[in-house]
Amino acid sequence: MREADPGVVSLPTVQVIERMFTLIDILASREEAMSLKEISEKAGLHASTAHRILNDLATGRFVDRPQAGNYRLGMRLLELGNLVKNRLNVRDAALEPMRELHRITQQPVNLSMRQGDEIVYVERAYSERSGMQVIRAIGGRAPLHLTSVGKLFLASDDPQKIRAYATRTGLAGHTKNSLTQLSTLEKELSKVRRETYATDNEELELGVRCMAAGIFDDQKKLVAGLSISAPASRMDEAWLSKLMATAADISRNLGYQTP
Repeated sequence: MREADPGVVSLPTVQVIERMFTLIDILASREEAMSLKEISEKAGLHASTAHRILNDLATGRFVDRPQAGNYRLGMRLLELGNLVKNRLNVRDAALEPMRELHRITQQPVNLSMRQGDEIVYVERAYSERSGMQVIRAIGGRAPLHLTSVGKLFLASDDPQKIRAYATRTGLAGHTKNSLTQLSTLEKELSKVRRETYATDNEELELGVRCMAAGIFDDQKKLVAGLSISAPASRMDEAWLSKLMATAADISRNLGYQTP
């Protein structure tokens, strides 16, 4: 049996379901309620056909009728959307893309999240063949200003919060490359905002460099960071595009829509 090409978007095989999806998409394109006439014209359907399908959708609470002849998306979609959102897990959404990125780069790929003034490593894809010992195990922590993912989170803060972080932590360093001055850190964070990715140039561990891209949820909130770690001498800038594409894929899996 021939498998379907995963790159081809399949259409519903039942015509009424295809029309139902079309009507839902049309209603989703507008915040306010729409008239039956406008909906049917946009859908390319006879008004009686659109009316019949919309009434069936209203019975299931997928569509509301705020007044006669007008329709908008219903609360049932919100209820189902919240169920899906609650079941989404950053780690689950990231695991397979991380493994694929590791397969391409043959370097450790890390998933990290912010917890207070630190990042926490929540998942890693790596192999012994990478030839590098990464001491930050899953569950390990590191200061925000010393890591590529941490810089992503700091860059999303306002200046007052960044200064408060510097005061609380003292910007302690781990290596000669660590950013231990507020002015230097602020300059680095401005660069992160411009370039939308961050790097760690042996600032946490000598001999190890990292690059990181952000992972965003459906509210456009930075919820995690994806990073590649490599021996300083082997870090390849060509990996950056693959890293950013992978982070974008994970974000889409969490409901993020590119502005």
